[in-house]
Amino acid sequence: MPQDKSQRPSLNKVVGTYGFYSLAVGSMIGVGWITAMGSWMESAGPVGAIIAFAIGGILMLLIGFCYAEVTSILPVAGGEVAYAYKSFGVGQSFIVGWFLSFGYLSVSAFEAVSVGKVTSYLIPEIDVWPVYEIGGEQVYFTHLILAAVFTLLITYINFRGVQGSTKFQTWLTFAFIGCAFIFIAAAFISGEWRNLTPAFTYTGVSPMAGILSVVVTVPFWFVGFDTIPQSAEEANESISYRKLGVLIVLSIISAITFYILLILSTALLGNREVLFDADLPTAEAFNLAFSSGWLVNLILISALIGLITSWNGFFFAGSRVLFALGRGRIISGAMGRTHPKYKTPANAVIFSGIITLLASFLGRGAMLAFVNVGSFCIAVAFVGVSLSYLKLKKIHIGSRPYKAPGGAITGYLAFLGGISILLIMVIPFSPAALTWPLEWAILLSLILLGGTFWVLSHKAREETTANERDYLILENFGKPSSSKSEEEKNSNHLDKL
Repeated sequence: MPQDKSQRPSLNKVVGTYGFYSLAVGSMIGVGWITAMGSWMESAGPVGAIIAFAIGGILMLLIGFCYAEVTSILPVAGGEVAYAYKSFGVGQSFIVGWFLSFGYLSVSAFEAVSVGKVTSYLIPEIDVWPVYEIGGEQVYFTHLILAAVFTLLITYINFRGVQGSTKFQTWLTFAFIGCAFIFIAAAFISGEWRNLTPAFTYTGVSPMAGILSVVVTVPFWFVGFDTIPQSAEEANESISYRKLGVLIVLSIISAITFYILLILSTALLGNREVLFDADLPTAEAFNLAFSSGWLVNLILISALIGLITSWNGFFFAGSRVLFALGRGRIISGAMGRTHPKYKTPANAVIFSGIITLLASFLGRGAMLAFVNVGSFCIAVAFVGVSLSYLKLKKIHIGSRPYKAPGGAITGYLAFLGGISILLIMVIPFSPAALTWPLEWAILLSLILLGGTFWVLSHKAREETTANERDYLILENFGKPSSSKSEEEKNSNHLDKL
């Protein structure tokens, strides 16, 4: 078993409280609120959409409690990879990590396509040089160029180092929150509560079916709090293990509040029928209500900021999951190498950039597919974490700096919620089932790619002993406390809060 830490690729420990919070919240708020608001309203109505996000938010909070406890126990890069490995072994760790990494990268691809959509609303003249059509949507060469430029920028920032990436994230996240406060306040001041009726769907389906169709996409919109577990190993000395758990819960509550306020403020402005066919429904709602160019531009600028913060956060997290799989030699060890100068998971970052760029060529016609397939992949990871949480509850592994309220009941509820989302998405004739051919083709392609990686990495797994892999994935975490000094260290971490 290797004892020299130089044999375990390490990452810089420079992320502070604001860095973790902005990674999580910036990832969750994203750009979906401006591109998908019309589909939420049309499917569930304003009150139905709020109910859907409240239900989904409660489910995310239950899952977040599970994350908070296991992250405080195993604060290592890759989060879910380590939890599943400690609980169930190599195979389950790979399944959870692979689906999660592509859940993140589907968000990254969604943002790569969205950058052209949002920019074209600001500058319609960029919609030139059509090259092909997918899903009834035209793909423009200029949009592909924008996606490529921003993908290269995000890749470069993450390649150079986590400190620059988190500073970039922090400034943009707090700028977004400031802008959002302005236009949400304007809607509450000028909007009318009577515009909330009819409260539910316009599509002729039952209110429950409409609400469910939005609920199943909630993992896609709320995922982002788990960027904290992915980067837990990079925490600086000011961050206690308990604080990591607290920040996870706080970020989820922040996102629930944001989405509900945003849906409510848009609905108060009325004109919902017009919004269903709008490219950017939230911006159109404010445009119709205020006829104010500066306010609409503020929303669009906020959308671009949210797009970049979400993109950066998920790109960051996806590369860490791939890095953890590679460092543990569950897949090729090349993914687990760090840059000698920047101490970043360079190969995993480059791979994430390539996948994002290739996916962006599917264009606007694949945006809903990215949402649904991404939700499926993320729900698989959430089920894995809830099971890991329940298993780790039964294992004596020393102190638990953060303890989830509700104990095992929280884990069972989180598991049932995750399984329910998966079933709703795969059962034929379900109102939220994955559609053929595009969504199933994307999902089956990533499963096939995962199987290929698993087979090709057989030699790397065979050449690594169980003790070596324990050290590479878990370092020295997850073991029973064996000395007074270790107990004192954990106690000191708690005292820092």
